[in-house]
Amino acid sequence: MHFQTEALHAGYEKDTQSTMAVPIYMSTAYEFRDVEHAADLFALKELGNIYTRLNNPTTDVFEKRFAALEGGAAALATASGMSAIFYAIANAAEAGDNIVCASQLYGGSLTLFSHSLKRFGIEARYFDVQDPQSLEALIDDKTKVIFFETLTNPSIDVANIAAITAIANKYDILSVVDNTVATPALCQPFNHGVDIVVHSASKYTTGQGLAIGGIMVERKGLVEKLRGNMRYAHFNEPDASYHGLVYVDVPLPVYTLRARISLLRDLGAVSSPFNSWLFIQGLETLSLRMKEHSHNALRLAEFLENHPKVAVVNYPGLPSNQNYENAQRYFANGQSSGLLSFVVSDFEQAKAIVDATKLFSLVVNIGDSKSIITHPASTTHQQLSPDELDACGVPAGLIRLSAGLENVADLIADLKQALEA
Repeated sequence: MHFQTEALHAGYEKDTQSTMAVPIYMSTAYEFRDVEHAADLFALKELGNIYTRLNNPTTDVFEKRFAALEGGAAALATASGMSAIFYAIANAAEAGDNIVCASQLYGGSLTLFSHSLKRFGIEARYFDVQDPQSLEALIDDKTKVIFFETLTNPSIDVANIAAITAIANKYDILSVVDNTVATPALCQPFNHGVDIVVHSASKYTTGQGLAIGGIMVERKGLVEKLRGNMRYAHFNEPDASYHGLVYVDVPLPVYTLRARISLLRDLGAVSSPFNSWLFIQGLETLSLRMKEHSHNALRLAEFLENHPKVAVVNYPGLPSNQNYENAQRYFANGQSSGLLSFVVSDFEQAKAIVDATKLFSLVVNIGDSKSIITHPASTTHQQLSPDELDACGVPAGLIRLSAGLENVADLIADLKQALEA
C-alpha cells in the first residue's frame, strides 16, 4: 500500500465493536484465560497482552502503523524521544563499550551521550556529519553503535546516509538514526542501509504539541546482522533474566523484542495508551502536513537569504545550501521539512530578534502546527561551551525556526518586522 493509505489503516483490525477510530484501551492489566494461558504468554509461546508496561492494544496499533510507514519490521513505543534513543543504545552497549556519534545532534542527545551514558561506562566519540569518512578512525572492537540524525537539529545538516551505513556495515556495527525532523513521510532510512530508526513522536508525529512520546523501529532482516556477531554476544547467548532465551533464535524481530522484554520491563519508560492514541491521529495527516511545513520553510528560507541582517541561512531546500544535494537524494521530491535556522551577528542581536517576533512563539519544541522560534545558545544548547557550540554547528547568533501551518505571508511579515525593529 502507499504511504497515505497505510497512515490511515495499517495495524488496526476492528474488534467486536467495529469502531472506525482506534479505541483507547486504558487498562494496566489483562485477564488470562487460565494459568496455562498466562504461562504461555510469559514464555513467548503465545503472543498477547500481559501488562501495559510491556504492551497495550492501542499502543500496538501505533507501533505497527509507524513500523509500516518506516518500512520496518517492528516498533517499540516509549515515554519520550529521549527514552527511545536511550533504549536503542542500551540495547546494544554496556559498560566498557563506546558509540560513535555525529557531533551535529539535538542538545538533549549530546547531553545524554557526553554525560549520562558516561556514568554508565559508555564512551561517546564524535565525528563531523559533513565528513562521514572521519568516523572510521574512531571505530574499535568495542564500538557498538554509530548514531546520527537524517536532518540535524538545529544545525540543519543532511547526513549522507548511504556513506555512513556503508562504514557501519563494513565493521558489522549497528547504525541508529534519529529521523524525527525528516519523518518517514520525507525520508526512508531503511532504504539506505540503516538498522534502527528512532523518533521523538512529540514533534511532527503528533503535529500539535499535544503529547510526549518516542518510538524505535528496526529494519526487516536485522537478525542476520546480529546472528553470530560477537559485538552483540548478548543476542547470541542465553539471557538469564528471561529463562535462558536466545534472542537470535526467536522468530520475531529481535531488537525490539529484547528492548521490550528487558529494557521496557526493567526501566518502564512506556507510552501511555492515551498518548499512543494521539500519535495515531497525527499519523493520519503526517504526509499532508509535511508538504505544507516544507513549503512554508522554503519560502521563509528564501526571504531570509535575501535579508541584509542575515549572515547565513541553513535550509537544505535552498540550491545554495551545502546540503542541497543530499536533500535531493534522500528526501521525497527534495522536500526538506519545516525546520530551518539562520545566523545574525551575535548573541544579543539574536535575542532581540526572537523577542521582537509576534506570531512566532518562543518555545523549545519543533513540529507543531503553530510556528516556533528558538535561540538554542540560550536554551536547548545552553549547557555547551562556546567551542562545543561551534563544533555542533550552533553559533551564538543562530536562531532556529519551526515553520508551522499558518499562511506563509504572515510568517514572513512577522520576521521582517522583527529583523527591522
